[in-house]
Amino acid sequence: MGTGALMGIGAALCALSAANDAPWSAERAWDWYLARPTVRGCNYLPRTAVNTTEMWQAAAFDPKTIDEELGWAHDVGYNSVRVFLPYLVWEDDAAGLKKRVDEFLAIAARHGIGVVPVLFCDCSFAGREPYLGEQAPPVPGVHNSGWTPSPGLARVTDRSAWPQLEAYVSDLVKAFGRDDRVLLWDLYNEPGNSGMGDKSLPLVEAAFTRARAAAPQQPLTVGAWAQFDDAMSKRLMALSDVVSFHGYDDRPGLEAKITACAGYGRPVLCTECLFRQTRDNRFDRLLPLFAENRIGWFNWGLVAGRTQTYYPWGSVAGAPPPDVWQHDVLHPDGTPYDAAEPALIQAFPKRFVPRPEPANGVR
Repeated sequence: MGTGALMGIGAALCALSAANDAPWSAERAWDWYLARPTVRGCNYLPRTAVNTTEMWQAAAFDPKTIDEELGWAHDVGYNSVRVFLPYLVWEDDAAGLKKRVDEFLAIAARHGIGVVPVLFCDCSFAGREPYLGEQAPPVPGVHNSGWTPSPGLARVTDRSAWPQLEAYVSDLVKAFGRDDRVLLWDLYNEPGNSGMGDKSLPLVEAAFTRARAAAPQQPLTVGAWAQFDDAMSKRLMALSDVVSFHGYDDRPGLEAKITACAGYGRPVLCTECLFRQTRDNRFDRLLPLFAENRIGWFNWGLVAGRTQTYYPWGSVAGAPPPDVWQHDVLHPDGTPYDAAEPALIQAFPKRFVPRPEPANGVR
């Protein structure tokens, strides 16, 4: 074979690799988005788990409670949950974690609920790296006192740890990337949080590359969450098949974020919201705004439990239960915190329809 032919094959392989590493076209993303019911979801841990390690470790995995609570979620009007998978549990017991994920997906499917797995997370509210075994109990009165990051902040910048981190992404996306019970993949929650800043961006990019190499049928995303006009946020949105964001803001802040996200010409999801201390970040104000802009959504929290996210950010040890919950929708017995909220969730449009095609190609 001549040099020219070899160069041609090399160029073709490079082009194929670049295509596989590129986001979906906007048209494909819209076709996926509009072909299914609107996303109406919550971020989910069972009330028995203080953090994601406790949720997924074999000794603490609680399918009975999960089944009960996802039944409540269906009754409230949800059709999706966003769940965090901890790297450390996979590293310790990959086969066991995948078995438990499969069981979780089966429970969710019985209740008509799609699942969005989250693979990495920089949030370190417990102030410590993740650890296996029995997890420390929640600090009474403190919001999310037990949450640990994944894979752990030290590993994010330790390139010697990356082969295993990339294997983790590949293993899970290959295992569930053609599973209809998985709605989409959120590869990294709040990269740059806990003081990491731009140091987390290389791992975000590596996660996208590894996930795309596994050829999932579902779209990939990483949500913008901080300064939407900075290089980091723009890169997250540019890499995503479906653009996503976190919105705990008042109305002007939410509208500015929606405008920034919509500028990419793709469907938009809000993967975290509900901050009742702000008038505009309650269901009666959020859901009409999301419906108007054809945005699917996930509020934070389902059942008030060991994460204590019904307490506000900054709550102190020993604080009494708040009169106004920040997050979460149900009491531990399944009754609503606010009897009006399930009706608002159930009234959200069940389908979004295409809009006439404008000149810029955004539907």
